Amino acid sequence: MTTAEDRIDALERAFGSLDDPGNPLGAAALLAADAAGTVLPEAEKVLDDFGLNAEFVPADVGGRLERMDLLGRLLRPVFRRDASLGFGYGLNCFFAATPVWTAGDDAQRRLAARLLLSGRRLAVARHEVAHGNDFVRDEFTARTVPDGLVVDGSKSAVANASRATGLVVFARTQGAARGRSHTVLLLDRDELPAGAVENLARRTTTGMRSAEFGGLRITDCLVPRSAVLGKVGDGYELSLRSSLLIRGLIPSIVLAGADTALRTVARFAGRSRADGRSSLDVRHVRDVLTGGFLDLLIIDCLALVATRALHLLPRQMSAYAAAAAYLAPKLVAESMDEMSSVLGEETFAQDGAYAMFQKQRRDLPVTSLGHAGSAGRQVSILPQLPYFARHAWFADPEPPPDLFRPDRELPPLDLSQPVLLGDGDPLAATLVACTDLLEAAQPPDETGLGGAALRFLARVLTGELAELKKAFENVAEGDREALSSPQSFGLADRYTLVLAAAACLGVWREQRSAPAGRADAFLAAPAWVTAVLYRLVARLGLPLPDRPVASQRLVLEEVVARLHDHRSYDLYASPLA
Repeated sequence: MTTAEDRIDALERAFGSLDDPGNPLGAAALLAADAAGTVLPEAEKVLDDFGLNAEFVPADVGGRLERMDLLGRLLRPVFRRDASLGFGYGLNCFFAATPVWTAGDDAQRRLAARLLLSGRRLAVARHEVAHGNDFVRDEFTARTVPDGLVVDGSKSAVANASRATGLVVFARTQGAARGRSHTVLLLDRDELPAGAVENLARRTTTGMRSAEFGGLRITDCLVPRSAVLGKVGDGYELSLRSSLLIRGLIPSIVLAGADTALRTVARFAGRSRADGRSSLDVRHVRDVLTGGFLDLLIIDCLALVATRALHLLPRQMSAYAAAAAYLAPKLVAESMDEMSSVLGEETFAQDGAYAMFQKQRRDLPVTSLGHAGSAGRQVSILPQLPYFARHAWFADPEPPPDLFRPDRELPPLDLSQPVLLGDGDPLAATLVACTDLLEAAQPPDETGLGGAALRFLARVLTGELAELKKAFENVAEGDREALSSPQSFGLADRYTLVLAAAACLGVWREQRSAPAGRADAFLAAPAWVTAVLYRLVARLGLPLPDRPVASQRLVLEEVVARLHDHRSYDLYASPLA
């Protein structure tokens, strides 16, 4: 395996066809393992042979992690099949390792790399969340003593609790000042005193039933100060900084599961009945399939921007990562509700040709890290909006074109650069620039820029950005009361939709202007982006042009073509096994 593209294709082929009933790694086997709440050993062997853990380890300590956008794509062949496998085997290891890659010293980074590259696992025991329940609220404590720190306590919901050799523990620091309440520790279970760590009972979950969520108890365990990641009390900041990496991956894993759900529904809708007709003759069914595909394109444009911005716009990317991680699960959940109306009673099938739909639908809330994650992402966006309103919107320059071009190389990933609060919003400038481009085209239908509908939709979205500017430019930065109001949360939701439109326009424009032979014909044409903007503007409740029927018809044709050609429902139309 040489390039990341080669590795993506190799992993897809290694799993084989999801729809082949004779494939020991196909849907039937995965559904049986899910029903039993067990991991499919043959699937884990595929990931062992592939060396998936190396994808989570930065290249400077021996791994293959160089580009965050490619890591997101590498996860898709796994999550298209089974979120339990993708999360339990590997992605949770990356989540656990992010504080190490972000703040660890050389010895700590080498330890984490050695564990992962040898095929072992890391698990993370995070601190409680303010609105959590008993499932997540218990925690560890750490008290300072002359020889180091003494760790004590328990946590009942730790992914891979009993399978992990390395533990990343967020422990409440006794007597710490406000804002310095938690310390992060990297522990090697093999090096701890015998009996210091006890595995507790496994917890049952509705989604991702094959993933292990177990408990850990640590009793009066002395650990050296060299186990501290960063400094004592850095836990809260490290959690926030780690989220900058994690959030950009959420859209890819959510999208992968939704890809399988959409494929399942498209196959169901395309069945021929005795009279030669199919469900595709029904407008509602066509609209659901078209809308589901458009949502995946929206999500993938956000995924592309959020991950590539880590390299290209580290001082502005925090809002984009949060917006992507917030909006992707929301769009997919609503799209799956619409798709269930097409499947009817097959929505609840536990086995058979359409049973993967209910599994993906059950796994989604756990895959996307649930309600706490959604609220947290909005909270991290809101403090930035007053600054953007006064200093960035309609003033910032555009981002580099490479932000929207997955075929372009990226600067090395430097995790010391991303910041929690952005100092600008260049992605919003792309919306304004694309609107100006469309307005300047005369006549629009003869330029390859699409028709009047696309121009109208872009103008409406730019107007929405202007309304957001008015709403936030009079809000003082740090005004917690104003920023925590229901109105502000609603405006933050609208902002994520405006960003989504900007990301889609940027991807379309760059595909349109790509050199001959480098552009994707579907993405370079205006049909999909017109249909996407129509869907986003409708969601915002803003004025709409006439329904772009021709554009939506072309999008539906692409849905059907990719089903028959076995290609993925994302920006890459990758071949599927």
